[in-house]
Amino acid sequence: MAAGTHMSPQLNGLESGYSKESKNSVEDDNSEIQDSLKQLNAAKPPRHLSVMRHCTSSAKLSALSELELDIGSVCLKSPSDVKSGFLPVFRSGSCSEIGPKQYMEDEHLCVDNLVEYLGESASIPAPGAFYGVFDGHGGSDAATFIKKHILKYITEDAHFPSCASEAVKSAFLRADHAFADACSLDSSSGTTALTALMFGRTMLIANVGDCRAVLGKRGRAVELSKDHKPNCTSERLRIEKLGGIVFDGYLNGQLSVARAIGDWHMKGPKGSTGPLSAEPELHESLLTEEDEFLIMGCDGLWDVMSSQCAVTITRKELMLHNDPEKCSKELVKEALKRNTCDNLTVVVVCFSSDPPPKIEIPKTRVRRSISLEGLNFLKGVLDSNE
Repeated sequence: MAAGTHMSPQLNGLESGYSKESKNSVEDDNSEIQDSLKQLNAAKPPRHLSVMRHCTSSAKLSALSELELDIGSVCLKSPSDVKSGFLPVFRSGSCSEIGPKQYMEDEHLCVDNLVEYLGESASIPAPGAFYGVFDGHGGSDAATFIKKHILKYITEDAHFPSCASEAVKSAFLRADHAFADACSLDSSSGTTALTALMFGRTMLIANVGDCRAVLGKRGRAVELSKDHKPNCTSERLRIEKLGGIVFDGYLNGQLSVARAIGDWHMKGPKGSTGPLSAEPELHESLLTEEDEFLIMGCDGLWDVMSSQCAVTITRKELMLHNDPEKCSKELVKEALKRNTCDNLTVVVVCFSSDPPPKIEIPKTRVRRSISLEGLNFLKGVLDSNE
């Protein structure tokens, strides 16, 4: 079986789905079914199924989530689609603190009801939401500008909402150029940008810089963005290919991030491609009932706390009071205790109106060994149940 291909739920359904009576008729079409199963095991669709490659809107994703692959008289569903009736309820809380720095350069944005925010004339799928964390440097002009304009640039894009990924990517680049043209602002200031656009069960994360989005999935931390640090291998190769250097972990010896909006003193003319990029990396996923909340934070949080630790704290707090704002304050408080050296901004987004359930750990008679990473995860789960 190809790596990363999980077929066991489907094959279990295949074994239980046939009666003795139907077995004879199935044998007549044995070769066709075997071919289909071989293609499935190879992570390819059966020959008699058509595959459409297109830019997927949230409405299309909802339709695709209901799709069943019929092979003979058996319906195969991916595990994530078993509970396709799930529809998230978006509610959020946020907290920002200046920390030990002299100036506050962070900004953030929380829109729990995008339809209400934009108006019904926007014709977007419901429920919808939008969240952003913007970590400024060299002044707050860039972060303030992006907070004010980024959602407008996304919704005004010709690709919105039919192709949200293209709209978001285009909006980030447009915002970068618009900031350079804003004469009243200091174009040498810069900002990282992390956004989350939600349409129904579809979540699109866009990231430029070293803010981070982490999903809480039944107590387990799932990172949905990559920190764009200059010494990251892929970023270093990109920087050096475009004529830049990484010195002591800094881009051209000046900037601690490999991607940012603004910082036009380090960029060439508009339209040129340089080592410092404003193009976001995107991550699109489909929410299920296992996905409980999203943590979005600037590097002031992640410099002193692991993703798993943040998820464990948040889940434990939600089980106590079910308030995402109190969770964000608790994360900021904990980061300050750990002596963070930066401004702090945290946004916690919940996908249900109910608190997370306790995690049941099944008993087993089989003795098993466990890795250190697994042990730390288990400790986090047990802590969240206290």
